Amino acid sequence: MGKRSRQRQKNQSTGRDSRDNAGWGNGYADIVKENKLFESYYKELGLVPEGEFEQFMDAMREPLPATIRITGYKSHAKEILHCLKEKYFKDIQELEIDGQKIEAPQALSWYPDEQAWHTNMSRKIIRKSPLLEKFHQFLVSETESGNISRQEAVSMLPPLLLKIEPHHKILDMCAAPGSKTAQLIEMLHADMDVPFPEGFVIANDVDNKRCYLLVHQAKRLNSPCIMVVNHDASCIPTLHINSGGKRDVLFYDRILCDVPCSGDGTLRKNIDVWKKWTTSNSLHLHGLQLRIAVRGVEQLAVGGRMVYSTCSLNPIEDEAVIAALLEKSEGALELADSSADLPGLKWMPGVSSWKLMTKEGMWYSDWSEVPSSRQTQIRPTMFPPTDSEKLASMHLERCMRILPHHQNTGGFFVAVLVKKAPMPWNKRFPKMRKDVSSSSAAQTGGSPAASLPTDAPHLAESVEGEGGGPERKLGGEAEEEEAFKGASLAQETAAKQDGVCGPPPLKKMKLFGYKEDPFVFLTEDDPVFTTIQSFYDLSPDFPKLNVLTRTHEGKKRHLYMVSKELRNMLLNNSERMKVINTGVKVWSRNSDGEEFGCAFRLAQEGIYTLQPYIRSRIITVSVEDIKVLLTQENPFLSKLQDHAHAQAKKLGMGSIVLKYIPNPSNPAEPQCSIQLCGWRGKTSIRAFVPRNERFHYLRMLGVEVFKDKQGQKPSDGEKEGKEGEEAEVQKVTEEESVAENEGELDLGNGEENRSSEPKADSGSQGTSG
Repeated sequence: MGKRSRQRQKNQSTGRDSRDNAGWGNGYADIVKENKLFESYYKELGLVPEGEFEQFMDAMREPLPATIRITGYKSHAKEILHCLKEKYFKDIQELEIDGQKIEAPQALSWYPDEQAWHTNMSRKIIRKSPLLEKFHQFLVSETESGNISRQEAVSMLPPLLLKIEPHHKILDMCAAPGSKTAQLIEMLHADMDVPFPEGFVIANDVDNKRCYLLVHQAKRLNSPCIMVVNHDASCIPTLHINSGGKRDVLFYDRILCDVPCSGDGTLRKNIDVWKKWTTSNSLHLHGLQLRIAVRGVEQLAVGGRMVYSTCSLNPIEDEAVIAALLEKSEGALELADSSADLPGLKWMPGVSSWKLMTKEGMWYSDWSEVPSSRQTQIRPTMFPPTDSEKLASMHLERCMRILPHHQNTGGFFVAVLVKKAPMPWNKRFPKMRKDVSSSSAAQTGGSPAASLPTDAPHLAESVEGEGGGPERKLGGEAEEEEAFKGASLAQETAAKQDGVCGPPPLKKMKLFGYKEDPFVFLTEDDPVFTTIQSFYDLSPDFPKLNVLTRTHEGKKRHLYMVSKELRNMLLNNSERMKVINTGVKVWSRNSDGEEFGCAFRLAQEGIYTLQPYIRSRIITVSVEDIKVLLTQENPFLSKLQDHAHAQAKKLGMGSIVLKYIPNPSNPAEPQCSIQLCGWRGKTSIRAFVPRNERFHYLRMLGVEVFKDKQGQKPSDGEKEGKEGEEAEVQKVTEEESVAENEGELDLGNGEENRSSEPKADSGSQGTSG
C-alpha cells in the first residue's frame, strides 16, 4: 500500500513539473480538445443553427477572452471608466508587440453604460510590454480594492435580468464564488447617498469553505446589506421577520438560482471538461437542479422574479427543469419575455423538443421508451411534456441560450420566471393536522427535507405561506412545533412496540465547518456609545441598535453595522440559520485612544456608511491635500493647504474624517465625493487607507502609480522623467509592500515616528470568525 502511494506521488509530481516547465499557456497540453460524444450529442439535438456547427466547435476550442466589469454602485465608477479610456486604452490602441498590433479592449455592447469590457490579450503578451504591465497592475490593484471585477461576460447576465431596485429583498441560492453576488450588492447601492438601502442580499452556498471565498468577494464592496449563510439550497430554511409587532414569513422579491451544472458551456476556460464530459453528468444533476428551483419559487413573493441559470447548454439541465417547474406550478409561474431587456445581446430561443442520450449512446425521446432498469437514473421530468397545448402555453422559447461563437463568450442558459400566485401545494394543504398519526405521516411524505425539524431548514407558514415541497403539508409555527413534538413522541412510542418498525426519531440540524463567533447587537444605552457619541457628535438619528460586535464577553475590539432589515433577520432566525458573515466594520478599538477622548477609531471599510451620521472631527480637503496625505507617510499639518490646515488646528488629537467635495465648475478634478479615515497627531496628520485604495484614489487624481518589478532598475531616461509626485508614490509603495494588500494599513505603522499616534489592538480584522 505504501509503495503504491509513493509511486502515485512520484507520478503526480512528475506531471506537475512537466506543466511548470512547459511555459505559459501549455499547462493543459496533454488534454486534447476533442470529445466525440459531445459533438454527436449536440449535433443530434440541433441547438446550433444549421451551417454553424463547425464555427461553434472552433469557438469552443479557442481560449476565452478576459472580461472586466467596473463596479457600478460606487459613484467612482465613472471616474474609473474615464481613467481606463483616456489613459490605458488609448495607449494600447497604438501598441505593437513582435510586429503584432494589440487589439484594444472593447465594451460589451449589451452591458449598460460601458461598465463591462473584454479583450483578447493574454498574460504572455501583457508581460512583454511595460505599458501593458502598467495596465495589468492597474487591473490587479483596482480588483483588490473592489472597483473592478474580473468576471466572465455571460456570468453578468442573471443579475441584469433580475431588474434589482434598492428596496428589494434578494436571495442568491448558490452564490460562491461571488461575482454575481457582487453585482447584486452594487445594484442595491445604486444611490451612494443612501447609506442603508431598504433591501438586502442573502448569499448562500452549501460548501462551507467556498462561503469564505464569497465573504472575500462581498467584503470588497463594504456593504451593510449583505449576509453570507451556509445551507443546502434545496432545503434552505424559511426565515421569519418581525413586521409591525407580528412574526411574518420572509418572502424574497428577487431570487438568483444559478444552480450547480455539468459546465459544458465553460469548455473554453475549464479545459479538463473536454475529457470528463459525458451525458451522465446532466442526468445526475437534473434532480438536484429541480429541487433547488422548487425551493426557490416557494420562497419567492407573489409578483417577484426568479432567474434560473446554468453554464450548461444541455436541455436536460435547462428547458427540462423549467418545463417541470412550470408544470408543477399549475399556472402560478410564467416565463417572462426578456428579449428587449438587453439590446445588443445575441441569443437563441429555448427549445420545446429534445431527446436524451445515455453515455453508451442510447437515445430516448419519451419516458415510455425507457426500460425499467434505467428508470432510477432517467426520470419523467427530463422529457418534454407530451401535451402539446400545455407545452405551447409554457412559452419555452422565452428561455435564452447563449452560444460561444455568436459573441465570443462562454456558453450559458438563462430563464426569467415571474410568480403570479402562491404555489398550488400551499393552497391545497394550508394547515398541518394536529393529531399525532397524520403529523407523523406528513413528516415521512417523501420530500427531500421531510425528515428535518422545524428549527432546521424548514419553517411552517400561514395559509398564504410557502415552505415545503409539493408533498409537504404546512401550517402555523405553533401548530408545526406541536406537531413536531407529537410526531417525535409517536415515533418513539411506535419504536418501542413489539413487531412495529417505526421511522427513526427526528434529528437536529447539524452544522458543519468552522464555528463562527456570535453576532451580538448593542443596546442603545451601551457604555461604549457614551464616548463615541460625544467624540464624533453623532446625529440623533444614528441607528445604535444596528451596531453589533462578535463577542459576548471582554472588550469589544471591533464594531460593525448592518441594515435595519438584516438586524431583524438575525434576531428572529439565529437558531435556524448558519450565518458566516454580515456587517461592515465601522470602528476599531485602539489601546491609546482613551487618552484622546475615545477608545474607538474610524475604520475605512465603513466610512461611507458611517460618515452621514458624523457631525464633528471632519476636515474638508482639496485635491492637493489628498495627494499629500496619500503619498507621504506622516506629513506635518503645515503641509496641508490653508483651509484644511486651519480646520486641523482646531481639532484635538484622534481619529478624523478627511472629506473631499467635488467642484462641478472644475471638471478636471474628480467629480465624486471622496472620504478617507485619518488620524490627527500632535504635529502631523495621516490617512489610514489600505494600500490598493490609496493607489485607486491617486489614479483618480491623475498621479501615476506604478511599482517596478523587484530587482528591475529604471533606465536613466525613466529616472529623469519621473515627476516628484510619482517618486513619492514609489517610495510609499516600497514602504507599504510588506503590508498585506487587503485590510487597513493599521495604526502601528506610525508608532516609530510620532508618539502621539495610537497603537491598534491586535485581533481579527474581518467579521468572519
